[in-house]
Amino acid sequence: EGAAIAQYVQKNMRIPRRGEVGWNGTEIESLEKQGYVMSGSRHARMNAIRIRKENQVYSAEEKRALALIQFEENQQAEAKIMNEFRDMLTDRLEKQRRELAQSGMDETTAGQMKERK
Repeated sequence: EGAAIAQYVQKNMRIPRRGEVGWNGTEIESLEKQGYVMSGSRHARMNAIRIRKENQVYSAEEKRALALIQFEENQQAEAKIMNEFRDMLTDRLEKQRRELAQSGMDETTAGQMKERK
């Protein structure tokens, strides 16, 4: 029942009440304008149940949207950290290469000397 109501909410349609299933929203509204009282409209208890169900669906939709936003924010933060780490490693490698170039050694010779120590 909650999934069916969620579909109405997602389509931005009026949620049918008891006795209205099978009628579309425009038909129901035109009948109500003509003076007919639909069975779900005249009972305060049914209205309370309908409102509670609508609120449950809306809060579930909001939770899904919030979870999606948080996921995207986490992805962006993770990408930022990875880029900073990548930049740090690149800078470190460039610094080592400059130092090797100044000392006149190439990378393989420097690596072999380091292994001997």
